[in-house]
Amino acid sequence: MFNKNIDKIKMLEFSQKGDERGHLVIVEGGEDIPFDIKRVFYIYGSETGVVRGQHANQRTEFVLINVAGTSKVKVKDGKGNEAIFCLNRPHTGIYLPTMVWKEMYDFSKDSVLLVLASEHFDSTEYIRNYAEFVKKVRNQAD
Repeated sequence: MFNKNIDKIKMLEFSQKGDERGHLVIVEGGEDIPFDIKRVFYIYGSETGVVRGQHANQRTEFVLINVAGTSKVKVKDGKGNEAIFCLNRPHTGIYLPTMVWKEMYDFSKDSVLLVLASEHFDSTEYIRNYAEFVKKVRNQAD
């Protein structure tokens, strides 16, 4: 069940409106985002060498958008597959389904990483140990 979740990860491009006054990016839950948005938070002020995330979620889906600056996102499926995405345009984001390990890193000094989540915060659904994540993925595949 969970072994195919890495295949569901995808880059999203959002509608932009703009003229000489600047740009407006439109992001709507259930339309541009493949879920209803229940939580929004953002990460800023992280040094280049800092790694954020380092967890998987059992129930929550995410979309990450660097609305300013840049960052990278490494995702792993617990079966040896991984991918790295560079978030460097404020009108693009990455969709992360449940049960993928995520690490955000290489933040530019001006980085503001906006995170849209499908669920309200619940610490019990987080898997914060990679070995435990791998074990859970392998057990689900059996």
